Amino acid sequence: MREIAKIIKNNLRIDGRKLLEYRNIEYKQGVIETAEGSAWVRAGNMEVLAGVKISIMEPYPDTPDEGALMVDTQLLPLSNPHFTGGPPDNATIEVARVIDRGLREGEAVDRKKLVIKEGEKVWAVSIDVIPLNYDGNLIDIGGIAAMLALMNTRLPELIDGKINYKKLTDKRLPIKHIPIPITVYKINGNYFVDPTDEEERVAEVRLTVTVLENGKICALQKGGYGTLTMKDIEEITAIAIEKSKELREKIFKSIGGE
Repeated sequence: MREIAKIIKNNLRIDGRKLLEYRNIEYKQGVIETAEGSAWVRAGNMEVLAGVKISIMEPYPDTPDEGALMVDTQLLPLSNPHFTGGPPDNATIEVARVIDRGLREGEAVDRKKLVIKEGEKVWAVSIDVIPLNYDGNLIDIGGIAAMLALMNTRLPELIDGKINYKKLTDKRLPIKHIPIPITVYKINGNYFVDPTDEEERVAEVRLTVTVLENGKICALQKGGYGTLTMKDIEEITAIAIEKSKELREKIFKSIGGE
């Protein structure tokens, strides 16, 4: 662990990347036949699967004119020997919440257009984000997978108020924006992005910045035991905005994203 910290201090990475360089990202959409939308994303040895399921629910009392969007994640032992079975721990819950917050605050889906009958029935969009092989940076890679899965989703047929899951319509989810989470890590005064599992474990602190198409920030979430100064936050947000442009260009413009 100390060796990794020393390497990063010298502006190097254990896999030869630069500190602010993401691993090569590959992706596919529509990879789960039983889901209404899905995506697979790989960054280096990190592989993540995201699936979307659609259901009908009564709207929440404080938002009778909006549908629902929820994110869940699981860190399974088969994806990394550091994980154990059982109920989700704080780290697992935090990842789901950070991805969820970015999608909600960034208005990835226009939830007002998910209303079937105001005050009575709305579409509920549930996203499961599961690493198949965990090698760091689940917030960013999982967030990208979740967004790709949402963009791939088709609504199921609705007959007399009941869902026919065997038949998907041509109606897509009302995608409004494409928020991208960028997590910047810090150790010994050095910033770096997209860590491997080993690098992630030695980081002192991180800040996830979720960025919209116009470069505006829609969500922030700090993690780790270290502290951040105002100067750190300013520098990290600048890095995040720049890296979000890069990922947007590489991934989302090729599938119709702005």
